[in-house]
This record gives sequence, structure tokens and C-alpha cells, in this order.
Amino acid sequence: MTITISKYDDIIDIRDVIARVEHLRALRTPGPVDLGEDDNAIAQDDLFAELTELESLLDDLRGNGGDEQWEGDWYPGALIRDSHFRDHARDLAEDTGMLNESSRWPYTCIDWDQAARELRMDYSSTEFNGTTYWYR
Repeated sequence: MTITISKYDDIIDIRDVIARVEHLRALRTPGPVDLGEDDNAIAQDDLFAELTELESLLDDLRGNGGDEQWEGDWYPGALIRDSHFRDHARDLAEDTGMLNESSRWPYTCIDWDQAARELRMDYSSTEFNGTTYWYR
């Protein structure tokens, strides 16, 4: 199965980006290229344009710390799309046990937009294909 990385993804796993870059780099050889699983997907020039975009994303993230080590540098584990950050804040609060969803109050009274703004202060942003993503 071919990994696709899209600016429409709510969350981008950096390991998927790295795997896709490694796959596309392996295709970068002079002359005709066996595109394997990508043969029916898009033209070779489009694959290499995708490689350039993904390498640029990794260049922007390189050395900013994180959970994933690759080619001697550290990268954040995930990128959260700006439009998904509010849901991310809520999921994080639930996953870390800060909320008990079974109780209606104060759970139903939380201003999740404000909570997301405050959480975002601990994150940095990057652009991928004109879309803002947050990471830490």
C-alpha cells in the first residue's frame, strides 16, 4: 500500500513522511524508473515534486526536537492540522485523564477554543502545501 501525505490530513505521522521520502528517494535514478506501487498513481515528475515538498517539510522540522530520530536529527512525532487543533486539545485532555466525560458538568462548560489557544502556546507551527500544522 502506498503511503500518501496530504495537506488535508488532520494528523500527519512523521514516520509516514519519512517512509514516503525514503521510498521516493529510492526511485530517483537516471533513466526509466520502476515506480512499483506508484506506477498507476501519478507521473514520475509528480512523484519527484512530491519528494521535494516532503523533503522541504522535513528540512523545516529538522532539529526542532521530538520523538523521531532520522538521519542524525530529531523530528516531532506528529503534525496537527490547524483546523483540527481544537479537537486535538480535547482528545489530549481526555487521554491524559484531565476530564471525566461521564460527568456532564463541568465537561460541557469548557471553552474548547480557549483551551486550544492556551495549549497551542506550547507548540510551534510549520506550513505544508499552504496549510498550517502544529507540533512540539
